[in-house]
Parts: sequence; C-alpha cells; structure tokens
Amino acid sequence: MAKQEDQFKKVISHAKEYGYIFPSSEIYDGLSAVYDYGQKGVELKKNIREYWWKAMVQMHENIVGLDSAIFMHPTTWKASGHVDAFNDPLIDNKDSKKRYRADVLVEDHTAKIEAKIEKEVTKAAKRFGDAFDKDQFMATNPRVLRYQEEINTILKRLGSSLEKEDLADVKALIEELGIADPETGSKNWTDVKQFNLMFGTKLGASADSAMDLYLRPETAQGIFVNFLNVQKSGRMKIPFGIAQTGKAFRNEIVARQFIFRMREFEQMEMQFFIKPGTQKEWYDYWKEMRLKWHLSLGMGADNYRYHDHEKLAHYADAAADIEFKFPFGFKELEGIHSRTDFDLAKHEEFSGKKLQYFDPEENKSYTPYVLETSIGLDRMFLAVFSNALQEETLENGSTRVVLRIPSVLAPTKVAVLPLVKKDGLPEVARKIVDDLKWDMSVDYDEKDAVGRRYRRQDAAGTPFCITVDHETLEDDTVTLRHRDTMEQKRVKISELRGLISEEISMSSWLKKIDAAS
Repeated sequence: MAKQEDQFKKVISHAKEYGYIFPSSEIYDGLSAVYDYGQKGVELKKNIREYWWKAMVQMHENIVGLDSAIFMHPTTWKASGHVDAFNDPLIDNKDSKKRYRADVLVEDHTAKIEAKIEKEVTKAAKRFGDAFDKDQFMATNPRVLRYQEEINTILKRLGSSLEKEDLADVKALIEELGIADPETGSKNWTDVKQFNLMFGTKLGASADSAMDLYLRPETAQGIFVNFLNVQKSGRMKIPFGIAQTGKAFRNEIVARQFIFRMREFEQMEMQFFIKPGTQKEWYDYWKEMRLKWHLSLGMGADNYRYHDHEKLAHYADAAADIEFKFPFGFKELEGIHSRTDFDLAKHEEFSGKKLQYFDPEENKSYTPYVLETSIGLDRMFLAVFSNALQEETLENGSTRVVLRIPSVLAPTKVAVLPLVKKDGLPEVARKIVDDLKWDMSVDYDEKDAVGRRYRRQDAAGTPFCITVDHETLEDDTVTLRHRDTMEQKRVKISELRGLISEEISMSSWLKKIDAAS
C-alpha cells in the first residue's frame, strides 16, 4: 500500500509540474476536490473526448450526438428519482470529526483483502516461473479462494443492506469488520445517514420570483427529455443511440483521490434505445464493445476487469462496471447499465407528454428500453496518465522518467529540436514546425543540450522528437526519435508527415476495435 501511495503522489506532482492539472484557485489556497486542466491537460482531455466521440458516434450510423443544457426544469430531477433517491450513505467518526462514505470504507477494506490475493499471486509467479498459470492458481489455491469468498460475502451484504436502506446494518458491518478511521485509527462511529448530492441554485432576477433549480448531477436526463426531438428530426429507427459529453456536478462530501472523485466533472454518455425484450443481447454487446475501446489504447488487458453489480440502481435490471487498476487499486472507470423503460416512462408520467416510439414494422407504439454506457472523462484522464507515468533504468545505469501516453492521445505529438541555436539550424527547424502544425500539435525546443531536451519531452509525454543537425543542411534528413523505445533513425524531411501521421492517426488506432471483433 505504501508503494501505491508513493506512486500516486508522483502522479499528482508530475501532473502539476508538466502543465496537466493544477489545484483550482491555488493562489487562494485552493478549493477542495476542484481542479483546473493546464495547457497539456486540456489537450489530453480533448483528445480522449474526441477518441470516444469518433468511436461512439462517427463509427456508428445509428448513433447521433447531443449537447443539452446544464440547467433543466426542476421536475426533471423529481421524475428521474434524483430528488428522492440520489444519496450517499455517510458516517462520521466521533473522535476525528471526519466524514466518510460508509460504502467506500467497506470497499476499501475489501481492497486490502484483494491486495493479499495479489501478494499470493506474485509469490506463486516467482516460485513457479514460466510454468505459472494465474487463472488456474486463482481457481484452486485455498487461501486465494478463502480471501475471495470473504470479499464476496462482505460486498453482497453491503449491497443488500444499501438496497433495503438498512443503514443500521451498514454501520454494524463496519463495526464487525473492525474498520477504523483511515487517519486516526479511531473506531468510534456515528450512525450512517443518507445525504443528497445535488447542488441547488436559483433562476430568476429577484429572490421572490426565482425558481429553485439544480445543477445537473448527470448528463443522461438531457438525452431522455430530447428523445422524441432527436428521433423525429433525425428520422431515427430503433435501435438507435444518442451520445453526449458535458459537465455534471455532485456535492461529494468525501471527494478524494485527486481527479477520481470531484464535485465538478465531465461525463461521456450514450443512451441506446432498444425494443423491449432485447436488452440482454444489447447489454452483452455494449459490455464487449466498450472494453474493446479501452483495450485499443494498449494500456494492458490485465489492468481491466468487469464488476457485476450486486446492488442495482432503482432503474436498472442489469449493471456492470469496467474497472481499471489505478494506483490505489481497481476502481470503476465506466458503467454499462440496462435501464429498462424507467426513464422515458417516468418523464412521460411527470410531463404528461407521450414519449413513445411508433414501430412501423410492428404497426404499434411502445416505450423503448434503454442501454447506457457512461464513462467519466476525468477518470479516463487519470487512468491514461497514471498508467503512462513510468520510471525506468537504462542500459547505462541512468534512469529516466517517461510519460508513455498513447500517441493517439498525446497532447503534443512531436517536438522539433535544432541541435544548436546557430548555423541556420533554427530556421530549418522552424520550417518543419510550420509544415507539420497543420496536421498535428508541434512543440519547438532549443534550450539546453539535446539529451536534456529528449528527457524533458519524454517526461512531458511527447511521442516523437525531430532533431535538426548539420547533416540536415547537406541532405535534407533529420533524426526521428521514438519516445517509448528511444530508437533513432534518419528520415527525409519530406517523409516526416506521413511517418508520424500513421502513428498518431485516430483511424488507425480505432481500427484495432474492428480487428478485435
């Protein structure tokens, strides 16, 4: 655990040092769980969003986009269930006066048991070497099976208690497990209480006539209330989807783990409208497709896993998370939910407007079911960044810090470096920058020795460096260096655009999804 915490601290520090993420309002001592994306961060975030959008909308003929307003009529949130049911179970420690999410305390306890399983696996892998079969070991080792059974029992009880809103049993579970305050070790807990997470605000010119509103806690409802607008104007036939990215706001009392859980965050959601009775096949389809999207980025299949929900939300008949191995353990990255007809039926009930689809093939109207995929853009950013940050020892014994962001997502694709600041080399380098910048983000760097510049670009996450030297003046060739391998080769200036574009093209990366199908 100490090693994980140390790595996470490095992630946070590196993100600030290289212009990815800054604490919000830092000159005023910051604002808890609110962050600003810096010059590098905003580019990485944009690239992740675009990579998702192309895969979700551009590559599917039956999925279209939407950008709904953050402000919505307050009855929207009554219909959706957020006013009455959008709560977190909170518990206070009487000695430290700290407040925690009760379910997270229990999940963190099970994460410690998972760490024991990982330790057993690591020991066994070392003992058996190349003959080690992880799947067989996990399925047969008595100690691992005992740990896994313990985890399953705890999470099943937690899910059941939360579903029944038996908060007394949630507290009892915390006490039975001997869970202590993470900061002080105290086990002196209050009762568990529910806390609504929506931010309230007002709309209107005067206090007397202002309407009470909420900042949206999710982007999905903007899709549901526009279902018929999109369907009719786009002449959409079921099955079809509506995708949206945008800000959402939750009054997280226990916001933590950097940008993993924030009060202001961005979601990337797609609601897929389907014929009732077909939800199982579409649920399985989107589970598989979304994992393929993640795997196309090459961040390691072992870093992903499915987690099927024991406790289902009030609208769902099936739900699973795609979890990612963050520096603090496996946590939810994306959710796939079978929402039935809950949303459209509820909005129809509260609005008095018909929200049904007329099926010309069956010559009848019905309320579509919905299959949802929902991923946090900020969590995806953290997954990419934390996985990419590595420190490695080179053959000569020296070390380098390298940010191996997938080149398709990298904020800056290439840095152009004149070997020296004279002899006409900067002028040639500037021409290369001017030529490439139409197709990709380019950095120009002439300060310090070229080796130090390489290290700086490695740490910043730049996939390619182009070095202009005196040989360039003779034969129009430059040195093209790859960040990940540090391989260098001479390349004609005229070939640069083609070579680099092939490596960073979203289309070539997205084709990996089709290849895996």
